[in-house]
Amino acid sequence: MTGTAAPFAADDYRARMERAARSAAEAGLAGLLVAPGPDLVWLTGYAPTAATERLTLLVLAPGQDPVLVVPTLEAPDAAKAAGASALTLRDWTDGKDPYSATAVLLDSGGRFGISDNAWAMHLLGLQKALPGTSYASLTEALPMLRAVKDSAELELLAAAGAAADATFEEIRTVAFGGRRESEVAADLADLLRRFGHSQVDFTIVASGPNGANPHHEVGDRVIERGDMVVLDFGGLKDGYGSDTSRTVHVGEPTDEERRVHDVVRAAQEAGFRAVRPGVPCQEVDRAARAVIAEAGYGEYFIHRTGHGIGVTTHEPPYMIEGEEQPLVPGMCFSVEPGVYLPGRFGVRIEDIVTVTEDGGRRLNDTTREMVIVD
Repeated sequence: MTGTAAPFAADDYRARMERAARSAAEAGLAGLLVAPGPDLVWLTGYAPTAATERLTLLVLAPGQDPVLVVPTLEAPDAAKAAGASALTLRDWTDGKDPYSATAVLLDSGGRFGISDNAWAMHLLGLQKALPGTSYASLTEALPMLRAVKDSAELELLAAAGAAADATFEEIRTVAFGGRRESEVAADLADLLRRFGHSQVDFTIVASGPNGANPHHEVGDRVIERGDMVVLDFGGLKDGYGSDTSRTVHVGEPTDEERRVHDVVRAAQEAGFRAVRPGVPCQEVDRAARAVIAEAGYGEYFIHRTGHGIGVTTHEPPYMIEGEEQPLVPGMCFSVEPGVYLPGRFGVRIEDIVTVTEDGGRRLNDTTREMVIVD
């Protein structure tokens, strides 16, 4: 992960690490092993320049002080992390065995949660050093670890959403017709950075028949008058994510295009209205999907209704059939239904929504009506 970590204090990171250790114990785990990536940034504020073959690993266990195992040559940078004073650094030098250095911190027969993005060589090294241990991915063991945001995180997510909104307000004023998708995508990236994003994760510009592919890779297709154009863009601002989609039309749309857009807009509203504490995640998906199915386009809604967002732009929880995790105040996720007509066009409308004490609040406020562009 790249991007600037949010300006939290050591006490914030200490509280997160303590909560993570408690959650591990409640899940029947001996502890958590956190490799470089979004979980490490969220727990400690430390983001190594690059993950390498040298082992870096945060060890969290109930009743023990947090320990960050780190290569000696990277220890000075780790010591500067915002959460460094809330943990103990244990460095190891080239030529020494980092797995033996880590093994002494672990229960030799314990089951540990480990970062999904941990390198296989590191996991295998730990297993060789401690053959009695076993492991589960953090997404499997503690899927809700980062799901509930505190007030400071919500402010950062709201600011990222506002920056994405400002980007849309600007992009809708530029020329679309006669330009390549790649040119408009470059405009989106420039605008996201202008409005404070340090990292741009995606700028989907899917025009005409390309709009029927939800994750269309931007290409050199020239946008034509009469095209529907799906815009989906986001990234990280101050360490927290944005992600919004709007569908615009170059010139006047047909009656059918308006009808499909209206169906998706109604579905997005239904999904948003379903958000309230205690409701299973799958109910958000069901509410949006029912509107599209009733309109006769059910087979053309081909993805989940939403995904969580925080220090990454995609993370748990997921708004999808079968996900019975109840919504909790502070959760943030997308509500983004779509209809995709192969070979013709697509429509998607997406807002980030946070769960409040009595419902939901949108973090994106640009119009969800059909926008006509030149």
